[in-house]
Amino acid sequence: MSDRPTGKSAGALLSDAMANVTGLVRGEIDLARAEVSDNVSKAGAAIGLIAGAAIIALVALNVLAAALVAALAEAGLDTGWAALIVGALLGIAAYILVNKGLSDLKLSSLAPSRTLKNVQRDAAAVKGAYDDK
Repeated sequence: MSDRPTGKSAGALLSDAMANVTGLVRGEIDLARAEVSDNVSKAGAAIGLIAGAAIIALVALNVLAAALVAALAEAGLDTGWAALIVGALLGIAAYILVNKGLSDLKLSSLAPSRTLKNVQRDAAAVKGAYDDK
Protein backbone atom coordinates (compact mmCIF):
# COMPACT_ATOMS: atom_id res chain seq x y z
CA MET A 1 0.00 0.00 0.00
CA SER A 2 1.26 3.52 -0.72
CA ASP A 3 1.87 6.20 1.87
CA ARG A 4 0.43 9.02 -0.24
CA PRO A 5 -2.93 10.51 0.79
CA THR A 6 -5.98 9.39 -1.19
CA GLY A 7 -8.09 12.46 -0.54
CA LYS A 8 -10.80 10.45 1.19
CA SER A 9 -11.87 10.93 4.76
CA ALA A 10 -11.53 8.17 7.32
CA GLY A 11 -15.30 7.72 7.29
CA ALA A 12 -15.35 7.27 3.52
CA LEU A 13 -12.51 4.78 3.71
CA LEU A 14 -14.31 2.87 6.45
CA SER A 15 -17.50 2.93 4.40
CA ASP A 16 -15.63 1.58 1.35
CA ALA A 17 -14.03 -1.14 3.46
CA MET A 18 -17.39 -2.21 4.90
CA ALA A 19 -18.94 -2.27 1.41
CA ASN A 20 -16.07 -4.44 0.17
CA VAL A 21 -16.37 -6.83 3.12
CA THR A 22 -20.15 -7.02 2.65
CA GLY A 23 -19.72 -7.82 -1.04
CA LEU A 24 -17.09 -10.41 -0.23
CA VAL A 25 -19.31 -12.10 2.36
CA ARG A 26 -22.26 -12.12 -0.05
CA GLY A 27 -20.09 -13.68 -2.74
CA GLU A 28 -18.83 -16.37 -0.39
CA ILE A 29 -22.37 -17.15 0.76
CA ASP A 30 -23.50 -17.48 -2.87
CA LEU A 31 -20.55 -19.77 -3.59
CA ALA A 32 -21.29 -21.89 -0.53
CA ARG A 33 -24.95 -22.15 -1.53
CA ALA A 34 -24.03 -23.28 -5.05
CA GLU A 35 -21.44 -25.75 -3.79
CA VAL A 36 -23.82 -27.30 -1.24
CA SER A 37 -26.48 -27.58 -3.94
CA ASP A 38 -24.00 -29.39 -6.18
CA ASN A 39 -23.04 -31.71 -3.33
CA VAL A 40 -26.67 -32.47 -2.53
CA SER A 41 -27.16 -33.47 -6.17
CA LYS A 42 -24.21 -35.86 -5.82
CA ALA A 43 -25.76 -37.26 -2.64
CA GLY A 44 -28.99 -37.87 -4.53
CA ALA A 45 -27.06 -39.81 -7.15
CA ALA A 46 -25.37 -41.85 -4.40
CA ILE A 47 -28.75 -42.67 -2.87
CA GLY A 48 -29.86 -43.74 -6.34
CA LEU A 49 -26.86 -46.09 -6.48
CA ILE A 50 -27.85 -47.63 -3.17
CA ALA A 51 -31.46 -48.07 -4.31
CA GLY A 52 -30.25 -49.54 -7.58
CA ALA A 53 -28.03 -51.96 -5.67
CA ALA A 54 -30.98 -53.11 -3.59
CA ILE A 55 -33.16 -53.64 -6.65
CA ILE A 56 -30.42 -55.47 -8.52
CA ALA A 57 -29.75 -57.65 -5.49
CA LEU A 58 -33.41 -58.61 -5.18
CA VAL A 59 -33.89 -59.30 -8.87
CA ALA A 60 -30.63 -61.20 -9.07
CA LEU A 61 -31.53 -63.32 -6.07
CA ASN A 62 -34.96 -64.15 -7.46
CA VAL A 63 -34.14 -64.72 -11.14
CA LEU A 64 -30.52 -65.75 -11.49
CA ALA A 65 -30.13 -67.64 -8.26
CA ALA A 66 -32.52 -70.37 -9.25
CA ALA A 67 -31.05 -70.66 -12.74
CA LEU A 68 -27.46 -70.79 -11.51
CA VAL A 69 -28.26 -73.28 -8.77
CA ALA A 70 -29.96 -75.50 -11.33
CA ALA A 71 -27.01 -75.20 -13.72
CA LEU A 72 -24.50 -76.08 -11.02
CA ALA A 73 -26.63 -78.96 -9.83
CA GLU A 74 -26.80 -80.33 -13.37
CA ALA A 75 -23.03 -79.99 -13.63
CA GLY A 76 -22.76 -82.49 -10.77
CA LEU A 77 -22.50 -80.20 -7.72
CA ASP A 78 -24.77 -80.88 -4.78
CA THR A 79 -27.79 -78.53 -4.81
CA GLY A 80 -27.01 -77.10 -1.37
CA TRP A 81 -23.44 -76.19 -2.34
CA ALA A 82 -24.63 -74.72 -5.62
CA ALA A 83 -27.11 -72.50 -3.78
CA LEU A 84 -24.41 -71.39 -1.31
CA ILE A 85 -21.97 -70.44 -4.08
CA VAL A 86 -24.59 -68.49 -6.03
CA GLY A 87 -25.82 -66.67 -2.92
CA ALA A 88 -22.27 -65.71 -1.93
CA LEU A 89 -21.46 -64.29 -5.38
CA LEU A 90 -24.63 -62.21 -5.52
CA GLY A 91 -24.08 -61.01 -1.96
CA ILE A 92 -20.56 -59.82 -2.86
CA ALA A 93 -21.90 -57.88 -5.86
CA ALA A 94 -24.55 -56.16 -3.71
CA TYR A 95 -21.95 -55.38 -1.02
CA ILE A 96 -19.69 -53.66 -3.56
CA LEU A 97 -22.52 -51.48 -4.87
CA VAL A 98 -23.67 -50.48 -1.37
CA ASN A 99 -20.11 -49.58 -0.31
CA LYS A 100 -19.69 -47.41 -3.41
CA GLY A 101 -22.93 -45.58 -2.64
CA LEU A 102 -22.06 -45.11 1.03
CA SER A 103 -18.58 -43.80 0.23
CA ASP A 104 -20.14 -41.20 -2.06
CA LEU A 105 -22.37 -40.08 0.83
CA LYS A 106 -19.57 -39.34 3.33
CA LEU A 107 -19.94 -35.93 4.93
CA SER A 108 -16.47 -34.89 3.84
CA SER A 109 -17.56 -35.12 0.21
CA LEU A 110 -20.61 -32.95 0.92
CA ALA A 111 -18.75 -30.10 2.67
CA PRO A 112 -18.26 -26.87 0.69
CA SER A 113 -14.46 -27.22 0.47
CA ARG A 114 -13.93 -24.58 -2.25
CA THR A 115 -15.82 -22.02 -0.19
CA LEU A 116 -13.79 -22.84 2.91
CA LYS A 117 -10.54 -22.33 0.97
CA ASN A 118 -11.81 -19.01 -0.42
CA VAL A 119 -12.85 -17.77 3.02
CA GLN A 120 -9.46 -18.70 4.45
CA ARG A 121 -7.71 -16.94 1.56
CA ASP A 122 -9.89 -13.84 1.99
CA ALA A 123 -9.28 -13.76 5.75
CA ALA A 124 -5.54 -13.98 5.16
CA ALA A 125 -5.71 -11.15 2.61
CA VAL A 126 -7.69 -8.91 4.98
CA LYS A 127 -5.33 -9.72 7.84
CA GLY A 128 -2.34 -8.97 5.61
CA ALA A 129 -3.84 -5.64 4.56
CA TYR A 130 -4.35 -4.57 8.18
CA ASP A 131 -0.94 -5.88 9.27
CA ASP A 132 0.70 -3.63 6.69
CA LYS A 133 -0.72 -0.49 8.35
